[in-house]
Amino acid sequence: MGNEILHIDTHQPVLDPTLASVLRRIRLRAQRRVAWLRHLWEAEGQTGGGMVVTHAEIDTHLLYRDAPEAEYAWYAAQTDLEPLNRELAEIEAAIAADDNSRFTSLRRLFRLSAEESDLLQLCLALKLDPSLARVYAYLHDHAGRGYATEELALRLFGYGHNILWKTDGALARWGLVSEKEGAASEPVALKCDPFMVQWLLGHEGLDAALTAIATWQAVEKPLEDWPLHSLTTWFERVLNESANRIRFCLNGPPGSGRRTLAANIANHFQRRLLVIDTDAVEDWRPVFMRAQRQALLDDCWMAWQGDKALQEPWLGGILHCPVQFVIAEPGQKPKPAQGFIESGFDMPELPIASQETLLRQFIPVAAVWNPADLHQLAAQHRIAIGDIRALADRNVQTLAEAADVIRTSGRHRLGELAQLLECPFSWNDLIVPDFLRASLEDFAFEARERKQFWEQDKARALFPQGQGLVALFTGSSGTGKTMAAQVMAAELGLDLYRIDLSTVVSKYVGETSQNLARVLAQAAYMDIVLLFDEADALFGKRTEVRDAHDRFANTDTNYLLQAIENYRGIALLSTNKKENIDSAFTRRLRYVLEFPKPDARQRALIWSKVVGKLSTPQDMAALNGQLDTLAQQIELTGAQIKFAVLSALFAARRDGQPLQMKHFLRGLDRELLKEGRALSPRERTKLLEHA
Repeated sequence: MGNEILHIDTHQPVLDPTLASVLRRIRLRAQRRVAWLRHLWEAEGQTGGGMVVTHAEIDTHLLYRDAPEAEYAWYAAQTDLEPLNRELAEIEAAIAADDNSRFTSLRRLFRLSAEESDLLQLCLALKLDPSLARVYAYLHDHAGRGYATEELALRLFGYGHNILWKTDGALARWGLVSEKEGAASEPVALKCDPFMVQWLLGHEGLDAALTAIATWQAVEKPLEDWPLHSLTTWFERVLNESANRIRFCLNGPPGSGRRTLAANIANHFQRRLLVIDTDAVEDWRPVFMRAQRQALLDDCWMAWQGDKALQEPWLGGILHCPVQFVIAEPGQKPKPAQGFIESGFDMPELPIASQETLLRQFIPVAAVWNPADLHQLAAQHRIAIGDIRALADRNVQTLAEAADVIRTSGRHRLGELAQLLECPFSWNDLIVPDFLRASLEDFAFEARERKQFWEQDKARALFPQGQGLVALFTGSSGTGKTMAAQVMAAELGLDLYRIDLSTVVSKYVGETSQNLARVLAQAAYMDIVLLFDEADALFGKRTEVRDAHDRFANTDTNYLLQAIENYRGIALLSTNKKENIDSAFTRRLRYVLEFPKPDARQRALIWSKVVGKLSTPQDMAALNGQLDTLAQQIELTGAQIKFAVLSALFAARRDGQPLQMKHFLRGLDRELLKEGRALSPRERTKLLEHA
């Protein structure tokens, strides 16, 4: 066949001029390589690719007749290759001069070297024209190697014995080209990423690896309470003054508008916002890289949400999307990352007036709700824009239904750290001294009015850290502290959460404060009442420093005291051991309420209420005066009375008799034994005499 050039059909789909030039370039270089191989095979007396190894073929390999230097010297010497070489030079000059194509943008964006660009073109050409697989197999002199390899690139582009494919190079790092290992004796196959091919062809859309976790955030009208102007001014200044990238953390509860605010900031700079939800991400590194690649290719900004974005390291040493938001819960921060200007913003709560306006705007039926009740709903709850949309989606019709949806929407946020308590009691169920009742009612009033009060600039300026509402309930077990908390929450229309100390308190230094910080950060944006039972376990006195452990323990205590003092919500601390609470902390609380044991009059009321609710009117009438006798003769707490009545009821059911004094005595015995005491024979006789 001599020096005959293989003519390859140039029919191809319509491509952008640069991609057409890339494909033509690979064809021309393949034609030259084919001509050289046929020249060698002709000298060997056969055409290559045969099953029999000839003496001439062995000589070709041993004498290294297929050396790169020999090949390129032969190209220069062959006059019949001059037209091909001229066309190849023109094609390559056109590719180098291109300034507007997607291929050039990709090469510049990911800073591909000339060698990496050539390797990418070899892989890309096969995707653009799959028929080149037969040509690649021919050039490999092996029918089963119809794919791009580093070895083929070295020969086609004249790189001799260099290394083109690097696992830490830009092609591999950005996933533009991937390798596929074959059999041990086979060269590694190199393949162009399908998404990159589609992008180069001009198609828009998301990488298939991101479609399940990425969305484009719609640009909606920002709220008037957002400082959009000052934020965009800051972004503009930083982007103009610094070559660094920006990572901006938007902290707030779900529904507070974090993504909407980010989209508005991006839109100000004529950028779309791509949101990546990392909760379903298993392998962080490739997703992070592909998301960065998508944002860079689309010239958009990004927002990350989910725990992975906060917990995983952000890869350094690469090009990042210029502006990236982190959507985080209150108090959360991502791990530090190099090369970023770090800043953030805490989403503001909606003022009461804004809540009312938005409720009427999104829920038309709200126009007929009682204005005073609507105002109370907004004053009592931290209603976010997301909550209002949820109400609209649920098509709520009544104010009570709206309050219930708002109240229950965030119950999952505290997870296992707190337990939701039922609140079935009212003020009528709580039997406490009048002075204590008045203080509890004061607390409830302040809890209702506090949001409106703290919207005043003067109030916030005077009490920058005193906007929370915390009370310490002290007194013996069973004196009504937990019931008072339940009554309070029911009166306010809020959920009551009891902090589970077993999940918060840790023997490891620092873990207790971290756990409490998680609770308070979540609860601060929830409309709830927090109840810390056995508060002395958390807020106990600081100890004398004898060793490093004492010093760290005191540090933990100091943090806990400061954290609860700065808490912006409603918290109730309950303890049976007031003397164990740090006195400096107690002095800073405005409400320290002592729950005494009930006196005889109060005990009589408790006996009457409990028995009346759990028995029939006939039983109550038959007991005529016996409950008063019990109240006068036996000192018990409210809880002890309740349990004594419960035991008495079951004793009566077992005997198949109406409720009688002897049944109460069995219940009393059980309760008194818990304290190591018992009714004396004289007391027992006296009580039975009144039966």
